[in-house]
Amino acid sequence: MIEKILKNNQAVIAGEIISDFEFNHEVFGEGFYFVKLKVSRLSHSSDIIPLLVSERLIDVKQSHIGQFLEARGQFRSHNKQESDKNRVVLFLFAKEIEMIDSAENRNPNEIFLDGYICKEPVYRTTPLGREIADVLLAVNRAYGKSDYIPCICWGRNARYAGNLTVGSRIQLRGRIQSREYQKRIGEGKVVDKIAYEVSASQMEYIEEEE
Repeated sequence: MIEKILKNNQAVIAGEIISDFEFNHEVFGEGFYFVKLKVSRLSHSSDIIPLLVSERLIDVKQSHIGQFLEARGQFRSHNKQESDKNRVVLFLFAKEIEMIDSAENRNPNEIFLDGYICKEPVYRTTPLGREIADVLLAVNRAYGKSDYIPCICWGRNARYAGNLTVGSRIQLRGRIQSREYQKRIGEGKVVDKIAYEVSASQMEYIEEEE
């Protein structure tokens, strides 16, 4: 059962471990490690989602590549200082994990968020006429912290989101997705990057009580 404090940010993903565990940080002697999970889509493509796991939940010294895992927790953001720039890192913080035989017969990727729009939504249409809205959602966490989660809405949800203002509270359900893109750095040099976001399938505006 996900504890009460997490009700505004609940995610579950299931997939194949495709990397070894890489040390990230330590809190009160407890080590936390990143590992990459390959999560299948219905379209037979897949998302590569970073998972932050405590060493108390799994033996991080062993390689688990090729094994399957289900993780429940929160989708979080972290500002990482790199040279003279801040880079936002997005990942699933695992509260519970379970080793599984395969991700079949499970919903491998589901997230619920309850938060506040913290940047003017951007509504647009693709060259093929598909409607999209980009929404940045601030989701409160314990100890006065917040996670800033980029979300994408489609169709009617996109039109609706495009009319919302900064400070609006919304709840949405969807899935975590990874998206590869190329970034030009310097003259003629291009690097491959991966962006992470929530693709919303359901969205609801929440009227705040006075």
